[in-house]
Amino acid sequence: MATEEPKYTVIQKSAFFELRAYAPKIIAETTVAGDLDEASSAGFKLIADYIFGNNTTSAGGNEKIRMTAPVTMEAAANKQSEKISMTAPVTMAQTDDKWRMHFVMPSQYTMHTLPKPNNPAVTLRALPSSNYAVNRFSWLASEERVAEKTNELLAWMRSNNLTPTAKPELARYNPPWTLPFLRRNEIMIAY
Repeated sequence: MATEEPKYTVIQKSAFFELRAYAPKIIAETTVAGDLDEASSAGFKLIADYIFGNNTTSAGGNEKIRMTAPVTMEAAANKQSEKISMTAPVTMAQTDDKWRMHFVMPSQYTMHTLPKPNNPAVTLRALPSSNYAVNRFSWLASEERVAEKTNELLAWMRSNNLTPTAKPELARYNPPWTLPFLRRNEIMIAY
């Protein structure tokens, strides 16, 4: 069975760049500290624990939730200097050594039907429909490669008169054992 991905419509495509219109979605998210690699590992473990059954259903039991793709990393907002709307995607650049990771929940769930996380470090949030500019790339998503692909996307957006409305997000679609040249990564920026 194929891994479910968030629903979107391609508005425009040019080489490795796309403009997409995303449908509303629900995410499970957590905030963790460390560099990109450390935070990726810690955040993944926390949310995977939730989807693998560390949750409580309305009937009082627990439920395994299918994995979806991508897994997304973004810097957590610095509450003292930057306020980011609950309806906007946020950043993938590091802020105060904190990163937010989220998984998109399978589309059959609503906020009322999703099991509640037992770990308070994992929260659920509904996101409205949104438009993103996207730069797809393969290989590993190192901090240097992410910065390079982010700069490429920002330059492409400027050349197409698109104004970012939020900071970049890093989306990764493959399990860690996927060969680097087969990996699908994306930098996504709301506009």
